[in-house]
Amino acid sequence: MRLTPRGRAVVAVVAGAVILSWQFGPRSLNAVVVPLAVVLLAGLVAVSRTDRPRVSRRPVPEGFIGEERTVAVDVETDRAVAATVRDTVGNGDGPGDSAGNEFSPISDPVAETTLDGDETLSYEVRLEARGRHQVGPLSIAVRDVVGLVERRFEYDETMPILVYPRVRDLGRGNAADIRTLAGVADRHAREEFDHLREYHRGDPMRDVHWKAAAKRPDDDLVVAEYADDEDAGAITVAAECLTTRADETASAAASVVTYLLEQGATVGLVVPDGTVPPGSGRDHHRDLLGLLAVAEPGELDDRTRRDADVLVRTDTTETTVVVDDREIPFERFYSARAPGREVNANA
Repeated sequence: MRLTPRGRAVVAVVAGAVILSWQFGPRSLNAVVVPLAVVLLAGLVAVSRTDRPRVSRRPVPEGFIGEERTVAVDVETDRAVAATVRDTVGNGDGPGDSAGNEFSPISDPVAETTLDGDETLSYEVRLEARGRHQVGPLSIAVRDVVGLVERRFEYDETMPILVYPRVRDLGRGNAADIRTLAGVADRHAREEFDHLREYHRGDPMRDVHWKAAAKRPDDDLVVAEYADDEDAGAITVAAECLTTRADETASAAASVVTYLLEQGATVGLVVPDGTVPPGSGRDHHRDLLGLLAVAEPGELDDRTRRDADVLVRTDTTETTVVVDDREIPFERFYSARAPGREVNANA
């Protein structure tokens, strides 16, 4: 508990009045000293009897760089009290090469308000760097009605905010390079052949194995059956960063896995500090982006690099995507103005 600047001014006035009354007599100064002393004492008593407000944070949804999110805090008090609520918006470095603010407040995260029962305080933040960041801790300074005395309560609870890497639209780049990447999805979609069986009414005609049917003397149709293993035909995307520019690697890998999932492929991901097994769907997409949100620089082992269907790699010069032994600059997948250099990955 402490005096506010206004409270310190009141104390100074009272002290000066007491000194003057000692020298010149108290009668003329009682009208000033006594009311101020009473108000100050009442403030001390009121603030000292204030119970600690109860605080709970609401979850903040994950998002992408450049998006905005609402940070909301529920505060409960037993009676009305004037207060200043101040939240902390984190500064610092995210994973990889992110530096500076992870997110910035759009509205001021300081609220001068009156808390009465259940209150919800909120403000907006703009997501500015990938990673798992946090808002908090929070403090509440309660004051008496005149604003002479305040008591500060500190709350250590924080709320994480997961920020995904930037995802590029790969539909605007070099058409030949995009077809190369799409070919990986097409090749894996139905390559796990199991056996042939006789055609039954209602079977999709696209499943008919025409080449095998043509060799049958009775001209009966046959249908190709494929393996039921959920990992069959899955695409493995591996990503490594040999420098400190992990944000570039994360963005490239996020763009590649997003594109492959949109093509209907089953996609798994390997980075030096984590793995997500093959899968598909919206939840799986979030799992992939979540791993890339916190991925650090690092190098993959030779076997992982060799077994990957698609390799995203950042070195000292650029970020490239290796597909079918072709090393293609990542920029060419999303920018038609990107340079046309391409090398053989085995060279």
